[in-house]
Amino acid sequence: MLPLPEALRVFAEASEIDGSFGWLVTIGSGGGFFSAALPPEQARELFGPANAVVAGSGHPNGVAVPVEGGYRVSGQWKYCSGSTFASLYTANCRIDRGDGAEPEIRSFAFLPEQVRVIRDWNSFGLKGTDSHSMAVDEAFVPSERTFSIMSPPNYDDPIFRYPFLPFAQTSFAAVCLGICRHFLAEARSFVASKRAEWDTAKPGRAEGTERAISEQEAKLETDAVHFYETVERTWDAFVAAGEMSEVDQAEVGQVCQALSRSALAHAHTIFPLLGMAVLMEDHPINRIWRDLHTVTQHAVLVAKPEPA
Repeated sequence: MLPLPEALRVFAEASEIDGSFGWLVTIGSGGGFFSAALPPEQARELFGPANAVVAGSGHPNGVAVPVEGGYRVSGQWKYCSGSTFASLYTANCRIDRGDGAEPEIRSFAFLPEQVRVIRDWNSFGLKGTDSHSMAVDEAFVPSERTFSIMSPPNYDDPIFRYPFLPFAQTSFAAVCLGICRHFLAEARSFVASKRAEWDTAKPGRAEGTERAISEQEAKLETDAVHFYETVERTWDAFVAAGEMSEVDQAEVGQVCQALSRSALAHAHTIFPLLGMAVLMEDHPINRIWRDLHTVTQHAVLVAKPEPA
């Protein structure tokens, strides 16, 4: 099992190849977080196959009614990345015991034959993630295929004790980093392909644009160093102490949100310098730009505005 800081580098490298690919690698790997919350026999059955892929949602949009041996579940959830090829689906539900009490939130694991995929992912970016909605209708889920990520994990690896919010924030920030690196590299290649044309029409344009790209690359790598240093320091403290302080969780959240904002800013600085060609949706730079906008829109990476 890779320590979190090393896994984040894998996520960033995958995202530098392609944003949708990197997002799916990240989401699919993150789904393994739930394996430690399931009974070991169920975890081996569901997560053991080499082709195991998890899709799902953390929103409690389902209702689960207790029945003999488990629950009867119905619900619909948005933004389930990898929905069209997952071997396992997870989603949160409210437990309806019919007593009017505050409902418990619990997670459920569904098999593919229990799930309807609603092909409604129409985002302008990360189109290859198939982040469609999923629905279940009166599906029976045995008790052993339900879990809570708040329960003590069944395995000892530190990653399973790491708090879920910073786990998601660091993972998605690494995707932002990889996509932005890809954007800047593609922009540099594009300028090189246009050099002769630009030097004839407007001498100095190519050189100036390359200089601007170099400046943004340097700033991005400074951001990346700060991100990894923060994650590694707080990870080491977490492993040593066996828990993560609220101060460290807040710091990690802030550095992830800052990296998300800066990655978007670096792309925004360069995009206007590249001309009309990159406005076309089939241009690689346009696709990467849209992918970056999409991942940075995720709720865990967006800092909440201060109250007035």
